[in-house]
Amino acid sequence: MYVTTDRALPAATDPVRALRDHVEAVDALYRFGLGQDLRDRDLFASAFAPDAELDFRPAAARWGGEPPLMRGRDAIVDTILDLFEDRVETTHTVADPRVAVDGGTARLTALVEAQHLLRGHEVHALLKNRYDVGLVRDGDRWVMSRVRIDNVWFTGDPTAVFG
Repeated sequence: MYVTTDRALPAATDPVRALRDHVEAVDALYRFGLGQDLRDRDLFASAFAPDAELDFRPAAARWGGEPPLMRGRDAIVDTILDLFEDRVETTHTVADPRVAVDGGTARLTALVEAQHLLRGHEVHALLKNRYDVGLVRDGDRWVMSRVRIDNVWFTGDPTAVFG
């Protein structure tokens, strides 16, 4: 489920290619976070494969939420950005990324802290989530094909933010 190898890069690989793959894989998650924070549809969409799947259900279950499994890049982008439009401000911070590459696919594990503030900042939800991400190559970059988000802890009122 999570990347738990005992080293960052395999010993028997081209180190430049391995570092590039690592950076590009993590960049897909950075595009995911910053695209939401800036409400930049193109940047946000660039994080996903066309047939991507995003599963926020494990995280939402911590506070009794029951969101749908999101399928398809356009549906993911529309669902998330439309839900927050003119209502919620976000900031995302990515930490502890681990990447394992296997040819044209990769896995990424990371901690993501996501602050959600309702306009006016009177209500918030701060989430610390563990991400389990499957990626595929898209030319010379990586895009996320599967994202599973599991909540480690939260503070505030997620039901006010997510409905």
